[in-house]
Amino acid sequence: MRKVRTILSPILFPLSLLYGLVIYIRNRLYDYQILKSNQFTVPLISVGNITVGGTGKTPHIEYLVDLLQSEFKLATLSRGYKRKTKGFILATNDSSDREIGDEPRQIKQKFPGIDVAVDADRTNGINQLAAQNKDLDVILLDDAFQHRRVSANLSILLIDYSRPIDKDFMLPYGNLREYASEKKRANIILLTKSPKDLKPIDRRIIFNDLNPYPFQHVFFTTFDYGAFKSVFNTFNNIEHTNFEDYEILLVTGIANPLPLKEYIAENISKNIQVLEYSDHYDFKEADFKKIEQQFNLINSDKKIVITTEKDAMRLQKFSNIANDLKDSFFYIPIQVKFLNNRTDDFNQQIIEYVRKNKKHSFLYPGQNKI
Repeated sequence: MRKVRTILSPILFPLSLLYGLVIYIRNRLYDYQILKSNQFTVPLISVGNITVGGTGKTPHIEYLVDLLQSEFKLATLSRGYKRKTKGFILATNDSSDREIGDEPRQIKQKFPGIDVAVDADRTNGINQLAAQNKDLDVILLDDAFQHRRVSANLSILLIDYSRPIDKDFMLPYGNLREYASEKKRANIILLTKSPKDLKPIDRRIIFNDLNPYPFQHVFFTTFDYGAFKSVFNTFNNIEHTNFEDYEILLVTGIANPLPLKEYIAENISKNIQVLEYSDHYDFKEADFKKIEQQFNLINSDKKIVITTEKDAMRLQKFSNIANDLKDSFFYIPIQVKFLNNRTDDFNQQIIEYVRKNKKHSFLYPGQNKI
């Protein structure tokens, strides 16, 4: 990618300057209220990033759902990236990834008791959710940091630890959706995918480079990988121990599969073959046949296929397959973990925001406050 960018630099860099200017003007129009942001009485929590590519939005949304669902009536709203439908859709337990997108489907499968909706028009989506459920306490907005037509008074910005935004460039030369200085709109900044053994000196360097504003709270998070789960529900959870001599076929359609590859090599087996597809890839019949052929070519009785939970949402439709492959096809779920014993600090900020701003709170002021 770096070589390609170097070759195309005379074209890409001027385009990034032009794109950056357009985004800068747009943001200033919102800052000076020439363009209006819509206010809502239901509390909104925005979770988003400032770069393209995976920063772990879905696992962090799931963390928030798990944190809030026992006390509050909540919903999630996203645009439903790569879905084949249009407009507002309220997910059901039977909704497919083609109807609502892979990430909303994953959330609905994990948390069937909450409202999961998709709508590219977030304003309409919020209004629809609020109209259909008068008791909503909070709506989680997925990938909404750039959606400034909606005013979310609690904004969580995710930044990949390994991709500092202060060293990146605007699209298409770099990966920034907007300039790094726009991080000022975030109330909470999460440095995601951080090393589990992050040293205090490295944490301080990253913190100083980020240079947060005094009102911003910064946390470092990492991922814990869970037990294998069957993609086609033929097995219960299986701990990934004693697989050192297994051949692993890793199938991914995510933005950055490197952390998963490293985890498998370090903790499961070093015998890995990889089939990589683009992020949110819409697997076709021919793709699955290629996976099946690759699996059959592995000359060993000890072999399994591993994929991500998000990819599993798009692979489950191929259920009419040979039993040996079906029984050997697993995904690895991931969970967010806060470093430096700061889980309670983060949880308290989120819960207090919702408690103060939900409609039935005696502190409810009529508009969201943090």
